[in-house]
Amino acid sequence: MKPFLLPILLSALLCLVSACGSDAPDSRERPNVLLIVVDDVAFNDLGLFGSEIRTPNIDALARAGVFFTNFHVAPNCSPTRAMLFSGMDSHNAGLGTMFEDISPNQQGQRGYEGYLNFEVAALSELFLEAGYNTYMAGKWHLGLSEETSPAARGFEKSYAMLQGGAGAFGNMLPIIGPGIAQYRENGISLEALPEDFYSTRFYTELMQDYISADLGDGKPFFAYLAYTSPHWPLHAPQQSIARYRGIYDAGYDALAEQRLQNLIDHGLVAADVRPFPKLLDERDWDELSPEEQRYQAKLMEIYAAMVDDVDVYIGQLIDYLKEIDEYDNTVILFMSDNGPEGHAMEKSFPEVAAWARECCDNSYENIGNADSYVWLGPSWARAGNTPLRMFKGYTSQGGVRAPAFFHYPGAVQTATMNDSIITVKDIMPTLLEFAGIEHPGAGTFQGRQVQAMQGRSLLPLLTGARATIREPGDYMGWELFGKQALRQDDWKIIYVPSVPGRDARLPAIKPGQWQLYNLADDPAEMNDLAASHPQQLQQMLQLWEQYVAEINFVYPNTFTGY
Repeated sequence: MKPFLLPILLSALLCLVSACGSDAPDSRERPNVLLIVVDDVAFNDLGLFGSEIRTPNIDALARAGVFFTNFHVAPNCSPTRAMLFSGMDSHNAGLGTMFEDISPNQQGQRGYEGYLNFEVAALSELFLEAGYNTYMAGKWHLGLSEETSPAARGFEKSYAMLQGGAGAFGNMLPIIGPGIAQYRENGISLEALPEDFYSTRFYTELMQDYISADLGDGKPFFAYLAYTSPHWPLHAPQQSIARYRGIYDAGYDALAEQRLQNLIDHGLVAADVRPFPKLLDERDWDELSPEEQRYQAKLMEIYAAMVDDVDVYIGQLIDYLKEIDEYDNTVILFMSDNGPEGHAMEKSFPEVAAWARECCDNSYENIGNADSYVWLGPSWARAGNTPLRMFKGYTSQGGVRAPAFFHYPGAVQTATMNDSIITVKDIMPTLLEFAGIEHPGAGTFQGRQVQAMQGRSLLPLLTGARATIREPGDYMGWELFGKQALRQDDWKIIYVPSVPGRDARLPAIKPGQWQLYNLADDPAEMNDLAASHPQQLQQMLQLWEQYVAEINFVYPNTFTGY
């Protein structure tokens, strides 16, 4: 582990009075598991690293646990969730691509089913079979039908928004219309939501109701709380938005500078780091008119309010667990599913932009309300992601590195930042080991053949028994929408397919050819070493071929520009 200045000093002090450095979790009853996933939250959004967004409850959990600074996910929502629930690469688990963006040549192919396929033993199925109460509230995005819903994949109680996104209020505003957003309660399709529905509050309080209903039955719980915030469309109660009024009036360029300085102050990046630049068609803040600045600032106010509200309700849930005396016996994992959403929808998804204009009132006074439809955009996303390259949808670090931490009082280290390379595929084997649940491996589960997990348990890292779970020669790969990458130690190769209209907006990116980076010296992936290190590039390309052989890889024959 690297020293992290202020955080490591705190770690040293707290380890004097904690279980820091213990070899294994202490002997106790089977733990509850609370799995919290937020949607499109950037690494730099947390107050833990000096963000102006208030996240005191999340920060407190992170400081009392193990925070991963090198945690990797897929570039987008559903592939990450497939990896989380399978312990496998998304191409093996049915989400080789998002079902919304499947290419014609991928349709019908194994690994591209568009839902969590039945060649995997789902995390929730294993917990249910092991005698846990299993609950889910929030975003599913792993299947639209009743047969692929949470109720069919091991959740006894579930209330799920099925698609990639939806409005946060009770009008069921879809991610793209016409029609209504798709929800299922315990597998049954819903035609309406409660009138006072606000997703962040509703999912939290419903989870508390689920847990309360089964108190005293002697069974632990596995609870999956999958917030839809702060995914677009950006929605929050006006009183929440008001807490951030005026905070972003200095603009996104100033915010990017401040967020970067915060990371430097916390020892997470070097003082001389060269951040990835803005997209070539982004405008400087001072180039905007006063009206444009006012509108843009409110977009970020809404986004911040959404993240703030997630923190408020996580705090409420933690207080509840303490009230029922289950807090100390609950393993909590918090993670974001990918980098922040930085696409300009008018250019990347013009049909979404057209729908937003048709469906909603997006005047300055109305944005944030239920009948509005707006998104964050590349300039604010760059501030949240600095100094990393690009954002959600890309296989560069800005798309695939996300905040994550484990919290389990008395059983894992406290106030620890771990910088070893890990992946979302490691979460499932970790939670199973905590619960003492065996995975069937490459064998039979519930009468069907399933594949073995590819991830590894993080327990040795969480207890301090080991500094890394990776072995010499290990690598991890990514592919989505034809964008490809592979990492081994600090070396990483990246390929972005050439797409007319998109190419001209991308700085420092050479579409249609492989690039090589050393992340130890260049975390923003700015200095392409392909020409100066041809042997290293060839070695990485050989590993890429190995990775392709391990997954059900079908290179798409169409590109949307996303």
